[in-house]
Amino acid sequence: MSELLGHGKARHRRKKTALSAGVPLALAAAGALAYGTAFGVFGEAAQPRAAAAAAPSWAKDTADGFASVHALGQKGTYGGRDGRTVTVRTLADLEKYATAPEPYVIVVAATISMDPKGREIKVASDKTIVGAGTSGQIVGGGFFLGRGVHNVIIRNLTIRDSYHGVWNDKEHDWDAVQMDGAHHVWIDHNDLRHMADGLIDSRKDTTYVTVSWNKLSDNNKTFGIGWTENATADLTIHHNWFRETEQRNPSTDNVAHAHLYNNYLQDTPGTDITSSYGNYARGRTKMVLEHSYFEGMHDPVIKDATASLVQRGNVFSRTSGRNESGGTAFDPKAYYKYTPDKAADVPALLKSGAGPRGSIGTTAASRAAASTTLTVAKDGSGRFTSVQKAVDAVPAGNTARVVIRIAPGTYRETVKVPANKPHVTFEGTGRSRKDTVIVEGHAAGMTKPDGSGTYGTGGSATVAVEADDFQARNLTFSNDFDEARNQQIDGHQAVALRTAADLVRLDDLIISGDQDTLLLDTAAKDRTGRVLLTDSYVIGNTDFVFGRATAVIDRSVLTLKKRWNGTSAGYVTAPSTPAGRKGFLITRSTVDGDVSARSFHLGRPWHAGGDASLDPQTTVRDTTLGAAVKTAPWTDMGGFSWKDDRFAEYKNKGPGAGPAGGDRPHLTDAQAADQETADWFGDWKPTA
Repeated sequence: MSELLGHGKARHRRKKTALSAGVPLALAAAGALAYGTAFGVFGEAAQPRAAAAAAPSWAKDTADGFASVHALGQKGTYGGRDGRTVTVRTLADLEKYATAPEPYVIVVAATISMDPKGREIKVASDKTIVGAGTSGQIVGGGFFLGRGVHNVIIRNLTIRDSYHGVWNDKEHDWDAVQMDGAHHVWIDHNDLRHMADGLIDSRKDTTYVTVSWNKLSDNNKTFGIGWTENATADLTIHHNWFRETEQRNPSTDNVAHAHLYNNYLQDTPGTDITSSYGNYARGRTKMVLEHSYFEGMHDPVIKDATASLVQRGNVFSRTSGRNESGGTAFDPKAYYKYTPDKAADVPALLKSGAGPRGSIGTTAASRAAASTTLTVAKDGSGRFTSVQKAVDAVPAGNTARVVIRIAPGTYRETVKVPANKPHVTFEGTGRSRKDTVIVEGHAAGMTKPDGSGTYGTGGSATVAVEADDFQARNLTFSNDFDEARNQQIDGHQAVALRTAADLVRLDDLIISGDQDTLLLDTAAKDRTGRVLLTDSYVIGNTDFVFGRATAVIDRSVLTLKKRWNGTSAGYVTAPSTPAGRKGFLITRSTVDGDVSARSFHLGRPWHAGGDASLDPQTTVRDTTLGAAVKTAPWTDMGGFSWKDDRFAEYKNKGPGAGPAGGDRPHLTDAQAADQETADWFGDWKPTA
């Protein structure tokens, strides 16, 4: 990032819960800190903090949409929550517990192949069948829910490959999930693909069903609803990604209330599978279709003359053929509360958020038990002597947590966690985060050792994280590039930590540099990158928190540092947020340093590459602002006015805080209620 050039509200809302995070001893007295040089603010090392055990949030999750409605003697859909939790790794155990009369939470922690192929386990009522992170897979078959079966959750699984070689197969009714007369079913965050018949078949008056956040792909007859003369079924279908599916996307036949919203139907040109049609309202169906995104689909929306279909807020890109609506339907809010995302945001949301998640189906204990531990020590007492060598040992495509435990010492190296190595944790083993330091001194304008050019801003990072579900704790990440000695270099941006991934959890860290210390980015402009940083120190002077990620900095200290020549001037944040996404939220933190009064801005808008479509955002709330913060805390950048983007404060305090005004916008209470940590992360509930 050049210093000269400048650098949707979430779905069904569950009750917001505070994220568990301890407060470092130094932070508890943040207002009284004597800020000095970069490492002079921390005082004595605190003892390691004990993590409090807590039940995983997924175990308490209940369905939204029509599956949440109280009806037919069933009060919503909560699965086997009231029964025992069992972990299964074999077909015999899966079938034993899924068909039992008692309630169970059944955690699938392995790949289970159906024998014979096409087998469908007959699930009984009051069951949760959930994949353990991304490791639960059902191959060659699926599940059947018969008449009267109710209160079933099928979640976080990959169900795949019962395909029997015939594309329009009329003989093998081998579905991923088939429901005949069931009610109160929640199908959520699954990857369903390549089956002999349907991915989901909801038939014979099956009702009170919610299908959410699934990936449905590589299939012919994808999601059929109906097979009945009765118009009694109620279904909610939201935040699903249909990709390379030919028909039934879905088709709804005689459905009393079909509410479809925030789905992404994508037909990529030049592939072997071409869509026949998209959403189809048949018979006497009443459908509300809203805020969905159709890309490349032929006949994206069609209806029978007898059906009612109301459209609103949908986006159609490169579609052709029929796009129909007509009649009157119903108001979904008469049945349940929901808030749709903007249709324009749906592709990015679902590319990053649909399908199995590492945070579902696991507990802290199970993650520890399933994880692999690699050790690093400078003195040779660990398995590896460098952090990068430990990362290199992580297998590509790993599905379980790998914890890299790093002994105290200074590791002068650059480290990269590539995108194909998710679920990695860096953990310092010292008494303090100061004890274990990963440091290098590269800057954007420095020439690489092989002479192939300069590092560039992103390439200057000491630690670069490109893999999802990364965690780090009890460490220091530092870039010690010496600006004073390198004035001849054009490009002093020097990144200590760069993240370009989703579901990144950072805790109890020191992240130290000067210009461009912490780059919170995404893998691409249309990809989501969510980051939570807690109980940490970030140190710098110019745009030292920047990028396009959706990030929360909570209960931390942003330490302002003088420039190389002793002057006090700088900018805390430089967001480059894409439109429709959340940017940076700084909450319950402290901003101050050993610099001159009124010398630092809280932020400025980075329209990277002059991209006017960006909508940078920084919100600073419930935070103590030192006297270093300017009375007009926001400023322009690269020809773009901060007033055209999203910069605001709420209930800050300290000598750097100030009243609302034209140069200092404050959120209203109503606006602030929608700018809390839970609003930033949607369905992701970060745990340590």
